[in-house]
Amino acid sequence: MTPSLPPAFLQIPLSHRALHDKTDNRPENSRAAIRAAVAAGYGIEIDLQLTADNRAMVFHDYDMTRLTGQPGPIRQVTAAQAQATGLLHAEDGIPTLDEVLALVGGKVPLLIEFKDQDGAMGTDVGPLEADAVRALQGYDGPVALMSFNPNSVAELARLAPHLPRGLVTCSYQPKVEHLSQKICDHLRDIPDFDRVGASFISHEMADLTRPRVAELKARGVPILCWTVRSPEQETQARTIANNVTFEGYLAPRPG
Repeated sequence: MTPSLPPAFLQIPLSHRALHDKTDNRPENSRAAIRAAVAAGYGIEIDLQLTADNRAMVFHDYDMTRLTGQPGPIRQVTAAQAQATGLLHAEDGIPTLDEVLALVGGKVPLLIEFKDQDGAMGTDVGPLEADAVRALQGYDGPVALMSFNPNSVAELARLAPHLPRGLVTCSYQPKVEHLSQKICDHLRDIPDFDRVGASFISHEMADLTRPRVAELKARGVPILCWTVRSPEQETQARTIANNVTFEGYLAPRPG
């Protein structure tokens, strides 16, 4: 049986890459941004990338330049080297998933995105999912896992069938996603939802009117969305989505 998305993910707005604001020394996916989100009572969305020694790091990009000023793929450094690589606009380095789980401590919903490690949404996955599942053993709190790559989600279903999982979905433009037209055409209408045992989607905000989204919503599938950047966008997104992943403003909290 497919595990359901915990209700908290439909009630508490999710801060995109945590509650980041580099002008306040809280860059995206940083410990400071995590702490700020927990203190403010927001849910948290984070990204995972893999290191050379197969550790799950909380980091968005494949290359480290934009976020650290140090060029090179994070996949080519060890976890210890990544931790020692300072984030721009922060006082510390790239955190491990273990560290972030300790900081969140189940206090707010945690939505974990696995960045595609195959390069073309294929089946060359496994080590990132395995280390994340290891780190999550014994974690007590609302957590959900997701990826653009359906094969990653299928692997998570195999490794941790008890954890809720979903697909990150979008309009799939080849020039934006750096994928072939064929792959984009295949993924655009979310054909793998049932195959991978997904229980929710997190869909691109600008593409929420896609008929496939309406079809899933009519089935009772929770619809999250990304990335909402203003109160006006949030109002628009919530006409379809059950909850938002936001940044650049403070989304209203329930109650």
